[in-house]
Amino acid sequence: MVSVMRALREERLFLSLTGMRISEFKRLVETFEKVLLSALAQRNRQRAIGAGRKGALKDVESKAFYILFYLKVYPTYDLAGFIFGVDRSRCFHWTKRLMPLLEKALGRHVVLPKRQICSVEEFMALCPDVKDLFLDGTERPTQRPQKSKLYKKRYSGKKRCHTRKNSLIANEKREILFLSPTKEGRVHDLTQIKKTEILQHFPPDKSLWVDKAFQSIQKCLKPSNTVMIPHKKPRKKPLSAQQKKENRIISGIRIVVEHAINGVKRFATTSHIYRNRRGQDDQFILLCAGLWNFHLKNFH
Repeated sequence: MVSVMRALREERLFLSLTGMRISEFKRLVETFEKVLLSALAQRNRQRAIGAGRKGALKDVESKAFYILFYLKVYPTYDLAGFIFGVDRSRCFHWTKRLMPLLEKALGRHVVLPKRQICSVEEFMALCPDVKDLFLDGTERPTQRPQKSKLYKKRYSGKKRCHTRKNSLIANEKREILFLSPTKEGRVHDLTQIKKTEILQHFPPDKSLWVDKAFQSIQKCLKPSNTVMIPHKKPRKKPLSAQQKKENRIISGIRIVVEHAINGVKRFATTSHIYRNRRGQDDQFILLCAGLWNFHLKNFH
């Protein structure tokens, strides 16, 4: 059985097991406990909260540690059951029950990215003092589908493998402000962000920094919006020295969105081959983005 108290004694060990510092964990646990008690109080109970036989996860710290450990390490349920000294089915139920509680806890800290924006005013409230926003797409590999329909949908020509993908918008502080729904790997980055309809509500007089995957995105924005996009090399014709210099400058500035993606992919659930079912990958990347924003908001 894994010892949470032992992990809490060493910063480096705890960071490698959960993706969080000890001080971050203690602050999150305070909110996680309130959410857990609220969920327990809503059940039809015959005994008081805490009565009865004690489970393998005896306290709030153990429950929070388990779900963070799962997101960070992404073990199979067999391996998780071996580490925590329970049957693999118990780990499945823990994961299913604790992920929504973690999402509510992060929601109380107001660190979860928006999934849908329906007006310019809502967008402005999200980033009132920001002039530059950074858009990019991210993919993660998934198991090769057995069904022929999914086989074609999930194949990404960009990654040469089967993937699931998201588009996200970050600010200069590397905070993830918006996260699109998870789609199949075959969907183009520009098509995916168009379907969210967020570009229709993009605030005026703000600049959007993108990479070369978002060619012709200017047509989806207002004339007052500036799009900073690298020059694309024409066929059979090299870029000029000036164009190469501008590309380097743009890449150097928009590196913040790459850092934001890297912060999310510290967790193995968003970087290793996805092997779960029923669209859990969308919840995985939402929670990991929220944990990254929580880290930036409270400890930077």
